[in-house]
Order: sequence, then C-alpha cells, then structure tokens
Amino acid sequence: MDSQHAPEVSAQETRDEGHDASHGPVREPADAASKSKSSLMMDFSLLRDNAAFRTIVIARTLSVFSLGMLTVAAPVQIQDMTGAPMQVGLAMALGGGGAFAGLMAGGVLADRLDRRKLILFARSVCGLGFTALAINGFVSSPSLSAMYVLALWDGFFSALGVTALLAATPFLVGRENLAAAGAFNMLTVRLGGIVSPAIGGIVIASYGVGWAYVAATVGTLITVTQLIRLPPMPPAKCATQHPLHALKEGIGYLFVNRLVGAVIAVGALVSLGAGVRILLPALAEDVYRVGPSAVGFMYSAAPLGATLAALTSGWLGGFARSGALLLASAAAAFIALGALGLTSDLFIAFAALAGFGYLSSIASLLQFTLVQRHTPDQLLGRVNGLWAAQAVTGDAFGALALGMLSRALPPSSAVLAFSCFALLSSGTMSIAFRFLRFHSVDRSEDAPAPVADRHP
Repeated sequence: MDSQHAPEVSAQETRDEGHDASHGPVREPADAASKSKSSLMMDFSLLRDNAAFRTIVIARTLSVFSLGMLTVAAPVQIQDMTGAPMQVGLAMALGGGGAFAGLMAGGVLADRLDRRKLILFARSVCGLGFTALAINGFVSSPSLSAMYVLALWDGFFSALGVTALLAATPFLVGRENLAAAGAFNMLTVRLGGIVSPAIGGIVIASYGVGWAYVAATVGTLITVTQLIRLPPMPPAKCATQHPLHALKEGIGYLFVNRLVGAVIAVGALVSLGAGVRILLPALAEDVYRVGPSAVGFMYSAAPLGATLAALTSGWLGGFARSGALLLASAAAAFIALGALGLTSDLFIAFAALAGFGYLSSIASLLQFTLVQRHTPDQLLGRVNGLWAAQAVTGDAFGALALGMLSRALPPSSAVLAFSCFALLSSGTMSIAFRFLRFHSVDRSEDAPAPVADRHP
C-alpha cells in the first residue's frame, strides 16, 4: 500500500540533471558525465563517501523490505476474504488516491518545512497504520472496511515522506551526485522488491497474514530510528504562496513545457501496467495452480527485471535520442505484459513479468532524466511530486481497470485485453508526441556549474 513503485516512484526516485534558478543549469561534472558514457555499470562510490547518504540507504532498505510484505499480504488477505479481484483492485485504487493527495501536499510542504521533520512524521504515522493492519489481520473476523481506510491512510502518509525525501536528496549529496544517488536508490528499492515479497509469501504461508503486517511494523520502527540521525534540512527561502497557488504553478508548468508534459503523460501510461499485480493471486490460483509461496515469487519478478535495468543503466547517460527510446521502451513493456496473458506456464509468466519490470524501469529512468533537464530549480519539488503522482495514480487506475476486466473475462484474457489497449495507446502517443521522438540531448549542456544548498 506504499508508493515504492513510484516511484517506484520509487521509481522511480532517480535524479539526473536539474536547473538552478540563480546559476542556470546544474549538471554533472564533465568527468562524471564521461564516466557515465563509458561505463555500463553504476558507480557505488557515493555510498562509501557520504555518511548521510548511507543512513538514507539503510533506512530505505529496511523500509522496502517491510513494505514488500504489504504488497503480498494485503492482496492475498482481501482475495481470501472476498474471492474477488475487483475488491483487491479497489483497495489498491484507494491507496493510489491517498498517495496522490500525499504527493500533492508533500510537494508544497517540502518547499516550506524542515524535510527531516516531515520525513520522520510521515514514516511514524505510517507505522501506526501498519500496526492497525496487524491487529486486523489477527482478529477472527477481519474488517474489509478497515483495510480500505488503512489503504487510504498509508498511501497518503507514505507519499508525504517520499516527496520530502526527494526534495532532501540534493541537500544531502550535492547536485553533481544526484545521478549516482538516484540510480543507487532505485537499485536498493528493486533488490528489496525482489526478496521481500518472496519472504512475505513464505511468512503468510507458514504463519499467517498477521505476522507479515507485524514484520512491516517492526521494520518501519527501525527505519525511523535510522532517519533520526539525519541533519536538519530546511528548505531554501522563497516567497510565501498560498498552497493551492503553489500547486497550480507546478501543474501549469506541465502545459507550458510540452516536453515535460509529454514525458509525464507517457510515464502515466506505462505506470498503468504495474496494476497487473492485483491479478497475480488469481492467476496463481486459476491458471498456474500454485500457492502463496509461488505468488510471492511472482511479485518478485518485475522488481528483478527492474534491478537489472538499474545495474546496467550506465549506457543511458550517453544515449542522445532519449525521447525516442522512452516511447520504444513503453511499447515494448506492454508487449512483455501481453505475453503474460498468453501463457499458462509459470516460468514463462515469470520471464514476462521480469521483462515488463526491466522495460518499465528503463522508461522511468528516461522520464526522470528528461524532467530534471527541463524543469527550473524553483519548481523541482512540485514537478517531482507530480511525476511521482502520475506513477502511483496510474498504478491505481491500472489496478482498478484490470479488476473490472476480471469481472467479465478470465484473468489471462483480462491481462491480454489490457495490454493490447495500452500498446495501441502508446502508438497513439508516439504519433501525437512527434517532437518527443526527435528530441536529442545537447551534450554541450554537460558543462559543470556551481552547486547550491549542498550539505557539507
């Protein structure tokens, strides 16, 4: 119920190049840029050299492992209670709605409040929600209504913390290190996404769903104890605006800059595919004839593909036609997802999900690179919130759409029909966003520039 897919967000939480309002474009130093072009693999030196970044990585790793339990526990419990994928989709949609509101609020608050306090507050309140889920998981007659309310609760507060963390990253690592920090954070999220759902499936099969929620609660508590070690992170001083006006300014930029608007639109389409996870329990039961342990491994397949994408993402920094590659990777992702609806073999299904994870993560990395290059510094917080919001809301709407399709079609047919529609939509976007297909990165922009608000 968290937004780790955001952004993945988490997706989804990569930073490449931005713009500083006072100094102009802020970019990687020339030697770092040349390294990214010549190396296939990512650079791990930032983890060694930056103590604050190590703290964030440890906390995020614990958080991802905790939340990975929920990605399996909540759908499995609701499916067991109702036998209806539509009800699973509704819970995911509520979580996505809460996350959208949290990202909008967080984008404004992260520009006004100490980001450390905002991160700690959001994670602590999430922990209370996980505790309530654990209690609900142990009672003899669990409440479906409580799960819907807690999906909304956890979606909102987890997204609030994600936005604050995105805004804090330049302060902690320096703008010249954003690309390395983003790639490493994505790798951490994806590795956790591979292992934790598998562990969650084993825990549920062996001890029951309640203990999966307990594990998420304990992991969140430990995460908060790590994040307390972060330094204060006050935002840069700026003119005070009404929150709605500030949000309106961020949304308006998507229409002013058609490239950024097109990139976020393509990202929203790709994020719809992540909603396929709500059908995995039904596919496992009806098509593959396997139990909860195998469901956990199915949930790990897409993060496995995404991990491979993060590990081998060095070549993306030297790819000039990033817009065309974004559109191509989006179309290929839906082809991979369509393969899931055509097979009754568990291993082929695992490969299809891994392929979707790889291609959608390549698209996510490209999206954020383009957004950061074409967004001024004073709008980065709000535009980052909007970028993350399209991911979580797209995921939620995809889950809801697949749940509705499953009421009229068998699970495999629902996945295939959904993938065909999404592939057709990606082709339409490729035609409509012709300027994106021909967008080429100007390598003269890679010159270094002064860095502002850098943590010593």
